[in-house]
Amino acid sequence: MRPGDRKFERNGSGALRKPAYLEIPVEEFLKRIEKFKQIMKSCTICPRNCRIDRLEGIKGQCGASDEMVISSIGPHFGEEKELVGSGGSGTIFFTHCNLECIYCQNWTISRGEERGTAFSEYDLAEAMLSLQKRGCSNINLVSPTPYLYGIVGALNLAANNGLGIPLVYNCGGYESVRSLKLLEGLIDIYMPDAKYASDESGSKYSGVTDYFSRLSESLKEMQRQVGDLAIGADGLAYKGLLVRHLVLPGDIAESEKMARFIKDEVSPKCAVNVMAQYYPAYLANRYPELNRRVNAIEYSAARRVFDEQGLRLL
Repeated sequence: MRPGDRKFERNGSGALRKPAYLEIPVEEFLKRIEKFKQIMKSCTICPRNCRIDRLEGIKGQCGASDEMVISSIGPHFGEEKELVGSGGSGTIFFTHCNLECIYCQNWTISRGEERGTAFSEYDLAEAMLSLQKRGCSNINLVSPTPYLYGIVGALNLAANNGLGIPLVYNCGGYESVRSLKLLEGLIDIYMPDAKYASDESGSKYSGVTDYFSRLSESLKEMQRQVGDLAIGADGLAYKGLLVRHLVLPGDIAESEKMARFIKDEVSPKCAVNVMAQYYPAYLANRYPELNRRVNAIEYSAARRVFDEQGLRLL
């Protein structure tokens, strides 16, 4: 057993409920780390497939090089209640992003000059353990995709030194299935955005030509790995898929098409958070159709189509 086992609560069946990553032998962790290292030499961690040697410090289109750069770390109480609890969600905000959303509300972190602080695997492992010690309900990796090599290495160190809370993969939904397969058994909760139900909108507003095509594959793979969102007696999620769908003005996100896809292709019981907090940010004022907030009628209509599909609305 890893040191963290003594911390686990029992579930309804009386069995110990522990994070998935604690079931992975150290030898398997090391194999995964090596595979991500090889991918970094000609980077195809995400679908952009930049194929540059990031181990030599060359930056991909996401802006990330060979070192992990983190903007902030701490308990966050603004996430879904199923993630927060009394101690907050232990968020780790990574800089840079493999998308280029023109309305990004965190653009100073993802695309701007706010570079953050460089972290080694050891630094990140210590940060994870510190968040657990502070009473956080989980470790919430925000925009982790460019840094999977370092994250998996840090997780191995943290798990062997007592980490025992769920790991949340909080991403933009533009993921490589090959990379996701290398994360199988390491991630407890996948929390991707589902931004658009067409590749055309992804190209126009997020800088990638195949957003929905890759999202479709990724959601299916995430669902295969972790299943529907599971909530404990304490009201907190400990495993599963939680999809976020941000309502955009003028139904740019094609909410009904997205709802039907999730129901038919992912899971009819999928947990979805239909989000209303869009506002024009970053470069959105250059696009008249996005240069306003979502109104109550638009949000209600979007939420209704997800509800009509019988999906599990949070």
